[in-house]
Amino acid sequence: MTANGEPAGDPAPPPTTDGRRGKFWWVKWVLGVALLALLVAEGIYLWPRLHESWRKLSDIHWGWVAACIWLQALSMSGFGRVQKQLLHAGGVEVSQRKSVAVVYGATAMSVTLPAGQVFSTAFTYRQTRRFGASPIVASWQLVFSGVVAAAGLALLGVGGTFLSGGSIGPFKLILSLAAVVAVVWVGNYVSRNPGSLETLLRKALALVNRLRKRPANQGAGKVGDVLAQLESVDLGKRDGSLVGLWALVHRFADVACLGAACYAVGADPRLAGLLLAFAVGKAVGSIPFAPGGIVYVDATLIYGLTAAAGLPAAQAVAAAFVYRLVSFILVAIVGWIVFLFLFRTPQDDDAEYEKEFSQRRF
Repeated sequence: MTANGEPAGDPAPPPTTDGRRGKFWWVKWVLGVALLALLVAEGIYLWPRLHESWRKLSDIHWGWVAACIWLQALSMSGFGRVQKQLLHAGGVEVSQRKSVAVVYGATAMSVTLPAGQVFSTAFTYRQTRRFGASPIVASWQLVFSGVVAAAGLALLGVGGTFLSGGSIGPFKLILSLAAVVAVVWVGNYVSRNPGSLETLLRKALALVNRLRKRPANQGAGKVGDVLAQLESVDLGKRDGSLVGLWALVHRFADVACLGAACYAVGADPRLAGLLLAFAVGKAVGSIPFAPGGIVYVDATLIYGLTAAAGLPAAQAVAAAFVYRLVSFILVAIVGWIVFLFLFRTPQDDDAEYEKEFSQRRF
């Protein structure tokens, strides 16, 4: 008999292992060595400047650090407003507090987890569905907010090149502005005229079915369902204008955060160079090589602030450190705290939304 009164059976055999490793056991070692090499390389590059940079940090202006934190919070709030306004256009009402909470949680995942962008997108999709968005509206909101953010970043890069006297003329700057407006207009037109999109989708479906040697109308019902849900999206002039406005707030507040980090260490960056350093740093950071773009984003920012913004190397290192401390470390900490308090508890519909998300492509 066992201690709880049940009859004892044969003792369970001890767990056995065949000593075989997983198929991709070597990947973690390669990634670890690569990350270590990057850290060593950055240390070698920065070592001659670290002493002076530390002196700059010891003389830091805390008022500018406070401004840096506030501007980063404004940037995050701006992106929360973008998503809130897009959901409003899809007939889904959500409070700014909830929208910003999702932005913080998703950002924390994106910058700290391996393949964080996948987890971040899945998390945002799941929470958006819980707000009451249909699968199409949730997907549309994710894609459109990403496109608007990318357009804003491109605009900053073009603007920085133009202000620095580069080869970009006024026409290309105006063209970039027009591209942002066009993104909003196209989204509005498609939502108001689903018939034009339906014709295009049905022709594309027929072509795909022909190539796959399947009936021409296979999947036509799903196209109809998608368009029916898309009709609920009404990105009017007011919503479109607000989306564009808050997208600019999101980007410009982030740039201003970098500028405040420069002033915090006593630097006086050139505006054009600041825009270029920011745009290039963010573009490089979109490459999912390491969580948060650690090492290579820092190196890009330091080089951009030195070469384009006119900062001495020691000030560039110190400014990049302050900016990344706020925009990366602090945001990640706040994001995980928000996640643990608001989103940690598993929900009954988690599996359903995960399966639904895995069947979609963004």
